[in-house]
Amino acid sequence: MARISSGNDGLDTILRGGLPSRRLYLLEGSPGSGKTTFALQFLLEGMRQGESCLYITLSETSEELHAVAASHGWDLAGIELFELASAEAVLGGDRDQSILYSWEVELGETVRLIEEQVERTNPRRVVFDSLSEMRLLAQDPLRYRRQVLALKQFFAGRDTTVLLVDDLTSSRGERDTHLHSLCHGVFTLERLTLDFGAARRRMQVQKLRGVDFVAGYHDLVIRKGGLDIFPRLIASDHERAPAEGIASSGVPELDALFGGGPMRGSSTLLTGPAGSGKTSIAMQFLIAACERGEPTTMYQFDERVGTLLARGGQLEAQLQHYIDNGCLLIRQVNPAELSPGEFAAMVRAEVEKRGSRMIVIDSLNGYLAAMPQEQQLILQMHELLSYLNHHGVVTFLINPQHGLVGSMSTSLNISYVADAVLLIRFFEAEGRIRKAISILKNRGGEHENAIRELRIDGRGVRIGAPLTDFRGVLTGTPEYTGAARPLMEERGAG
Repeated sequence: MARISSGNDGLDTILRGGLPSRRLYLLEGSPGSGKTTFALQFLLEGMRQGESCLYITLSETSEELHAVAASHGWDLAGIELFELASAEAVLGGDRDQSILYSWEVELGETVRLIEEQVERTNPRRVVFDSLSEMRLLAQDPLRYRRQVLALKQFFAGRDTTVLLVDDLTSSRGERDTHLHSLCHGVFTLERLTLDFGAARRRMQVQKLRGVDFVAGYHDLVIRKGGLDIFPRLIASDHERAPAEGIASSGVPELDALFGGGPMRGSSTLLTGPAGSGKTSIAMQFLIAACERGEPTTMYQFDERVGTLLARGGQLEAQLQHYIDNGCLLIRQVNPAELSPGEFAAMVRAEVEKRGSRMIVIDSLNGYLAAMPQEQQLILQMHELLSYLNHHGVVTFLINPQHGLVGSMSTSLNISYVADAVLLIRFFEAEGRIRKAISILKNRGGEHENAIRELRIDGRGVRIGAPLTDFRGVLTGTPEYTGAARPLMEERGAG
């Protein structure tokens, strides 16, 4: 069947090519969900294609529509507007004289004027806003549904694609299933108010006959320029040949922990208490990738970018150098303002447009704040990591643990999703706080099972010898069992 663009790239992707033309569609949603903006985009796309377009408004005035368009920088000069703000404009002042009920006259005259406007302009695209006004005019549910069916039959013989808008206010927020059966496709927009942060919006395709669309919810935002819809990421749609090779950190001892280094197209979970050096380890891998000329991206959910770069260490100075030459991009992310679908779209843009070969997400706690439903977050993270793996991207996920020493826990158990898990722990020895590092798993192949000392100082990231003289290091309260001998910093100084 012939397809036309809906005017929204995201929805066209969800529909795998656009809307079947010459059909009747229902766009439903509560007030503020973006229906008018979506409808105007639909008509503006038709105008760009050289089609005649008609906007029939029973609820909003033409002045209000122009105000909405102006807020997005749009000009509605090429769109025919048919305004019917009230029945008074149709019936004049003598409507009380009829022996018929006034609502019978109002509905009949309203529909007659609409049909006359369509006959005169012969539009290719029509928006009818809104069905709630017709429902009020009809009074009786049966009469209302008959009238909608009559409208469908009226447009059936024309080369016209019709979009019916319903704000659900007159049906107590309940969806009209009978109306759903009349329409070729049904699109639902939702506006969700969270306890904190901006309102979230999402949409789904309830039905679309004859089209294999992407089902489920898709996040969206309203920006200047219209609705941005972010299709739900399905990793299986992006399968490629497996990537080969490893991504070295530039520190031989660190690479040895991985059995040579993280594999291309793999994800590594860096976990440990706050301040243990997880971000510094990730920075070391970013710097090594930039030295190889590979574009990299770091998403900062927790620490401010300015604070990160103001540390003044060797790693931070190198980061600034690669930020300046464009090899490294650090994006500050506000989880209170960003939906998970929009974040996935940001990552896809970095991979497909900028060619990013390494991505760091710091941290998963901030990402969790963007989606309070933990189980859904794990499912979406699994899809995102699978997508990155298909593109050969090396991904590092930073997941802070609760507590500093002793028993620790995490609010998000995502270790089974990652291909490798690197654990950092504090431990005490000789009256000093020290750090231990170890690889707990690595699906990419063999890895060291030793627990080594980690030190991050002015010389960068350093990995010491295995802590063979200690027992219980990973508990945070180890017992020293060896003979007295110098530890890492003294040997390094010598």
